[in-house]
Order: sequence, then structure tokens, then C-alpha cells
Amino acid sequence: MPREFEEALAYVVAETDSPARLDRFVAGVFPQYSRTLIQRLIRDGDLLVDGAAAKPSRIVAPGDLIEIVEIPITEIDAKPEDIPLAIVYEDSDVVVVDKPAGMVVHPAPGNYDGTLVNALLFHFRDLSAMGGFRPGIVHRIDKDTSGLLMVAKNDFAHNALSAELKAKKTKREYVAIVEGVIRNNFGSVDAPIGRDPRDRKKMTVTPAGKPAVTRFEVIERFPANTYVKCVLETGRTHQIRVHMQALGHPVTGDPVYGKKGEADPHGQYLHARTLGFTHPRTGASLTFAAPLPAYFEAKLNALRRS
Repeated sequence: MPREFEEALAYVVAETDSPARLDRFVAGVFPQYSRTLIQRLIRDGDLLVDGAAAKPSRIVAPGDLIEIVEIPITEIDAKPEDIPLAIVYEDSDVVVVDKPAGMVVHPAPGNYDGTLVNALLFHFRDLSAMGGFRPGIVHRIDKDTSGLLMVAKNDFAHNALSAELKAKKTKREYVAIVEGVIRNNFGSVDAPIGRDPRDRKKMTVTPAGKPAVTRFEVIERFPANTYVKCVLETGRTHQIRVHMQALGHPVTGDPVYGKKGEADPHGQYLHARTLGFTHPRTGASLTFAAPLPAYFEAKLNALRRS
């Protein structure tokens, strides 16, 4: 069984607490977490101070509210499962998979099995350990988003692919159907994204968030929808979904950021269509494309007939 934590996952810094770096302080408050894991939680926006992202080096002060908003499980907890995978590319360092909509990328509370990680552990003997409780995972896409993900088989590949992501050199293009008609053929959204203080499970555009940039291009217009290509310059949680909502054009079928009462059984119409990166060992430039899922094509055809 996955580990469950009974301890409180929120802590208010007391007047009697000694000043310390955030990562070191939290390691003392929650000793079941390693400092490395705490730093990862901070980096991923899963550990907040007063509802906002913070740096590991921040010095805590009395009254600070420290919250862990997502409880991870360890790599040991993830069990191999014989789940079919659409493998687009594989060699001794890297795997590229086409994830279906509805599949969670890694185990987390409420989703301990049936994830991409469970499938990867069954199909591949070697996966990088740098992902910790997300073995092999270099980057993520949402449960209801389909499309391409790169997976590292070893730490050498993981380091190189992560560095390229951080340098914003990885090519990541998505296609989406959004609500409303976008009049401009091209555009971009440059707006920081952070946790929604009113709902910790959601993200929002906020000055306290991390920098986020999404570029978009109109592919096709319909009477009440637009088919767009979105290019990520950063990789924040729910970035395209949050940015398109901020524009007034939420992704069609989005159960969280879309129109209320209009959720689609397939979830949001968002597909990671193109992925390009430099091979970590050979230096070759690799680019892959994933066809649209059948339900996505059917939705486009229905809109063309409207």
C-alpha cells in the first residue's frame, strides 16, 4: 500500500522558532521528507508560503503559513502494471510515448495505479532515478491532455533533457480547441502562474506566481470555437489551460477552467502534438509528432459541419 501521512500538512511558524532557510526549516517540521524532496516540492510549486511559491533559500519568519499542497509517494510505492503504451521512439537512453487522455502521469494520492509510471515500470527495466517518486519522468502533461512525453532511461539522459528544458530549448507544441472566436491570427500570453489562493487544486494568473509565456496561432475558426496551436516557452502547471482562460477563451471541455456545466466526457481538447529535443548522447536533433486522437478529430469534424 502507498504510504499515507497522518501529520498535518500545514504549519504556522511560531515566535519561538529559530530563523532558518525554508527547505531546512520544513525538513525539521516534516522529518518524513528528505531535504532533496522538499526542494523538489518547492520547485514544483507543491510547497507554498502564505499561498505563494517561494525559494528554498527564503528565511522563514513568525506567522508564515507553510503548506504542502500535494503529498508525493515514493518510487517504491509504484508497482509495475501491464498497461499498453504507444511507444513513438526508443533507444538505450530515451523513450518517447504518446500518452492517452485520461491517464495520470505518475502516482499520487487518489491515483496509485493505472498511471504512466506504472506502465513504464512494467515495459522498461531501466528508468532514471532522478525523478524520485516519478521514475523516468522528465516532464508532465495533465491527466486529460493527450500526446507526447519524453522519458529518460538513465540519469545521464535525465540530466541532459532536464537542462535543455530549463534552457527553454525543448520544442513543445500543442493543439487545442477553445471557446469563442479568436480574431488575431497570432498572439502570446506573458503572465505569471501560481496556486489559486481560493482553491489549492487550481492554478491562476497572479503576480505572486512564476513567469509563464505561451504563444498561440489560429489554425481554424468556427462559429463559436477556435482551433489553435500553442507553443510553450515555460512549463508551468496547467499553463495553456490557465492562459487561455485568462484570454477569455478556455479550452473546450476543460472541467476545471472551462465553462461551468459544459465539461466533455473526453475532458479538455488539448493535445501535445509535437516534441523536439537534442538527443542526450548523440547530439542529434529529434522531432516527433503524434496524430490527433479519434475523438479530437471527430470534434473538429462536427465543428466544421456546424
